Amino acid sequence: LPAATAAVYKQWIPNTNFETASNWDKARVPCASDVVHFEKDKVVSVFVRSPHVLTDMYLPLNGELVLAAGAGFTAFDGSWDPGCDSGGTVRFADAEHRAWFDPTLWQDVLPSGEPKPRGPIFSVDEERVPCRYDDVVFQPETSFRVNTDSSQPVIHLRSISAMGQELNTPASWAGYLGGPSAPLQFHGNGTLQVTGTGCPDKSGCACGNALDGPRICAALLGSSGRQCPEPACQSPLQPLGHCCGVCGATVNLDFTPDFDLQKYQDRLVQELLSQPKYAGVQMAISKVHKAQTFLGILSRSSTPLIQIVLIDDRAGVQAGTAAEQLAADIMENVAQHGEALGISSGRMEVATGSTASGQVGSYPVSRITAGTVMGLLFSLLFLGGILFLHREGKLRLPALRLPRAWHRVEEPASPAPASDKGFDNPVFNVEPPEADLGEETPKDLQVFYLNPLYDASETET
Repeated sequence: LPAATAAVYKQWIPNTNFETASNWDKARVPCASDVVHFEKDKVVSVFVRSPHVLTDMYLPLNGELVLAAGAGFTAFDGSWDPGCDSGGTVRFADAEHRAWFDPTLWQDVLPSGEPKPRGPIFSVDEERVPCRYDDVVFQPETSFRVNTDSSQPVIHLRSISAMGQELNTPASWAGYLGGPSAPLQFHGNGTLQVTGTGCPDKSGCACGNALDGPRICAALLGSSGRQCPEPACQSPLQPLGHCCGVCGATVNLDFTPDFDLQKYQDRLVQELLSQPKYAGVQMAISKVHKAQTFLGILSRSSTPLIQIVLIDDRAGVQAGTAAEQLAADIMENVAQHGEALGISSGRMEVATGSTASGQVGSYPVSRITAGTVMGLLFSLLFLGGILFLHREGKLRLPALRLPRAWHRVEEPASPAPASDKGFDNPVFNVEPPEADLGEETPKDLQVFYLNPLYDASETET
C-alpha cells in the first residue's frame, strides 16, 4: 500500500489512431469515397480498430498500420454511402511536433488508468511531465509518436506501459526498443531508460526535470500565446519548477532524516485543506533543489528543501489571501510540532492582491531562529545591566588596556643625552670637578681618579 500510494502515473494524451478525428486535416475520419493520403517522408505508426472502406490510400515510405482483431481495409465499389456524400482527399496530420516535455500532453491517472479526479493537490509545471521515478502510461490499443528531444542525454523512468505491455525492468525495456514499433513511436535525441525502482527516500525525491525547465516552459507558453497570464498581485511569487508567477504563498521547509513527505502531505490535507474556509485553495508540495548563492553569485551546489506552493481562486484585492492564511497556519503548526514531524525550520513568502507596495513578505519562523534571537537579546540585557551598575558605582570594573593591532608601531624613543656624570662604576669611579661642559676645558685642569684597590699612602716612604 505505501508503494502504491507513493507511485505517480502519468498518461500520454494524444495518439495516432486511424479513428481519431483530430488526426486528419478535415477533422473527420475518412469515409468510403475519400482518398487517404499519408505523407511519404513522414514516419508514423497508426493503430486501426475497425474495418474501413476507402477509394484509395497512399502509404508512407516508412511506417506501420497496426490492425486490431477484425480491422482492415476494402476498396469502395461505388455504391452510395449515407455517411459520405462527397469524396475528397483526406491527409493524416503531422505528429512530429508532439513533444515529451509538453505539460499539456500529459495527465495524472490512477493505477487503473482512469483519470485522477481533481482535488486540492496540483503539480508545478516541471512535475506535470513524467519525473524520474514516475510510471508512464500509453493507452492500450493506441498508437503514438513522441519527440524525446531533451537537454539531458538519458530520461530515467520507473516503468513504461505501451501497447498493453508493462515494461518495468531494464531488460524488458531493452527488448521493446529492439522491436519494430519503438523506432516509429519514439524519436529525438533523448534516450528513455526504465529503472524499475521508485524513490528510495521517504523525504521525497526531486523530479529531475530542472535541466529541461526552459523546454517545458517554451512548450507550455507556446500553447497559450507565449506569455504568462497577467497576475492579480503586483509582485507575484516565482516557485521553483513553475513557469509563471503566482499569487498566494510559498512555504520552504528545512527537514531532518525523520521527515516523511507522503505522511506530511496527508496531514496537511486532512487537518488544514479539508477545512471549509480553504475550499478554494490548492497546494503543490514536493522536494526541490535550490541553488546556493554567495554575495549574489550562484554556486554549483544546491540545497534540498520541501517547497509548498499555495494558490486560491479569489480575485481582485482578495487574490491569494486564503492561501496566505493557510500558509500562516502551516507555519504555526511547524512551530508547535516541527520537531516531531522532522522539520527544523520554515520560511514563508506571500504575494496577494491587497499588497499595496508590491513587496513580498518574508517571515522566517523556526525554533533555531527563535533561540538565536532570544540568546542575543539576553546577552544585550546582561551587558546593559553590567554597564548600568558600573555607572551607578555599585560595580567596579578593572581597567584593561588591550593592544590595538591596527595602530602603527610607535617609533622607539630617542636615547636620552648622556648626563654630566656618565655612568656609575663601583670598581672605577670618576668624579670630575665642577665645570661648565659647554665651554672648552682648560689644559691644566687636573682630574683625580679614586681607585679603591690602590691606596696612595702605601707608596709613601
